[in-house]
Amino acid sequence: MIRTDGRAAAQARDCVIETDFVKTADGSCLIAVGNTRVICTASVEESVPPFLRDKNQGWVTAEYAMLPASTGTRKKRDGIQKDGRGVEIQRLIGRSLRQAVDLTLLGQRTITLDCDVLQADGGTRTASITGAYVALVLAVRKLLENGLLQINPIAGQIAAVSVGIVDGQPLLDLCYTEDSNAQTDINLVMNQRGEFIELQGTGEGRAFTEAELRVLLGYGRQGILGLMRDQRKALKEIAHLLPLPRLAVASANEHKLKELRELFKGVCEPVGMLELGLADGIEETGKNFGENAVLKADAIMKATGLPSLADDSGLSVDALHGAPGVHSARYAGEHGDDKTNNELLLKNMEGQTNRACKFVCAMALALPARDTVTVTGECAGTLLMQPRGTSGLGYDPLFLYENNKTFAELSPKKKNEVSHRAMAAAKMRDILRGLFWS
Repeated sequence: MIRTDGRAAAQARDCVIETDFVKTADGSCLIAVGNTRVICTASVEESVPPFLRDKNQGWVTAEYAMLPASTGTRKKRDGIQKDGRGVEIQRLIGRSLRQAVDLTLLGQRTITLDCDVLQADGGTRTASITGAYVALVLAVRKLLENGLLQINPIAGQIAAVSVGIVDGQPLLDLCYTEDSNAQTDINLVMNQRGEFIELQGTGEGRAFTEAELRVLLGYGRQGILGLMRDQRKALKEIAHLLPLPRLAVASANEHKLKELRELFKGVCEPVGMLELGLADGIEETGKNFGENAVLKADAIMKATGLPSLADDSGLSVDALHGAPGVHSARYAGEHGDDKTNNELLLKNMEGQTNRACKFVCAMALALPARDTVTVTGECAGTLLMQPRGTSGLGYDPLFLYENNKTFAELSPKKKNEVSHRAMAAAKMRDILRGLFWS
């Protein structure tokens, strides 16, 4: 189907967030998602509701209203008795944003988030949650700067988006015309860990299948990734108050995870398979490094819904037509038997004068509802006739780098600066920064 605004099915509306829109508030922004516009303000009070007195914790709550001219026909102002829809939405906003804060670190104070819809074109509740989060962080920044808080209480990043089925077509971020004709309508609220805070869904026109739900969730996760990037861009220099976005890594190797955490420091939080509750050992049936990396990244993304990274690497020797290649770790038959692998390689290279070789690393990034991205890093060297050095792994003792030292003779810091994985990771870091931050 052709959408009313020409967007692709999995394309969100443009989101623009203008911070400090209300100068008298402790935190504020104007969020525009397509033609929907909401003013979000945060107000701090040095007290808590009666049920929280002497509990040594704070509170986050919300109010929501649509201004009279926010829709095509004038909407009456809320009186003492709010309309049921508004009450339901403000409760949703409040319980969603409480997930963003460690209330025990907030002190005995209340942050009230007011969301006033200036113009409604679908998705007012999801835009309110996304914008109110920005206002909340700005209010916390003020408390920290004024010395009223000593420790940052922001524990999560929260954003929300709608998905639905219109005329049989799954769509991301429904405008009013689409929403009013949706057969299925779902609102997703998620955190930076890829976890659901709220999932409101109904088959208004017809029931929906599990396969359709998987497509909608993929669209929603992609939309929320973009909204979280917009939030970080809006918060600029105080975005460091936010927790880093999570990146699933197809590995249980703590050495590799430690290396990736250092390489992607400040960009994202790489998390391994054990922490994600997944079993290690995805079968590598690809014909080359890139195919294996894609296989593993796609498998982890499907299992977690998170942006997922995988790499496959090994040694390529010119005289052996690229061997050991994808079989590097199990060249002699048993996976990870470095000593036997090195011995077999030297045996196969007997009499060879061409000792040129290179380490190759292919990295793949799998994303929900998007094509998988791959990059490659290489490090050229010379294969020695006998091992040198005591550190490193695999073929490091045989791999002579250009500084006349083997990888097994380099310090871990130096190796991480020049290795094939470092070259691939530098390219991937730029991609991840664009995905999460700009």
